[in-house]
Amino acid sequence: QVQLVESGGGLVQAGGSLRLSCAASGRTFSSVGMGWFRQAPGKEREFVASISWSTSNTVYADSVKGRFTISRDNRKTTVYLQMNSLKPEDTGVYYCAAQIDGGYGSTSRSDFGSWGRGTQVTVSS
Repeated sequence: QVQLVESGGGLVQAGGSLRLSCAASGRTFSSVGMGWFRQAPGKEREFVASISWSTSNTVYADSVKGRFTISRDNRKTTVYLQMNSLKPEDTGVYYCAAQIDGGYGSTSRSDFGSWGRGTQVTVSS
């Protein structure tokens, strides 16, 4: 029921910033929260950050702590990922997804669904 569309990706130099948006429609209230994942060329899709609908508690991958910030609006219509101090290793396709299984804090892809189609982030050195 939930449909997600990512936007905001692009090409940026190392040290720069981007803000990704995930527009949600449908029954977002049925999900635990929202998360961002990314997939670099030749690598598995990995967890980046998540936020709960109820408390806005957040979880971050160690690789992005202190640099990325996930947030949401109060109407559960949009989730954001503010990315600062970007590094070339942050390059990849970024996906948002709804957490539909597991408890808060899960980083497993299997607990997320309704995946968007992704937005490309490229960080040049």
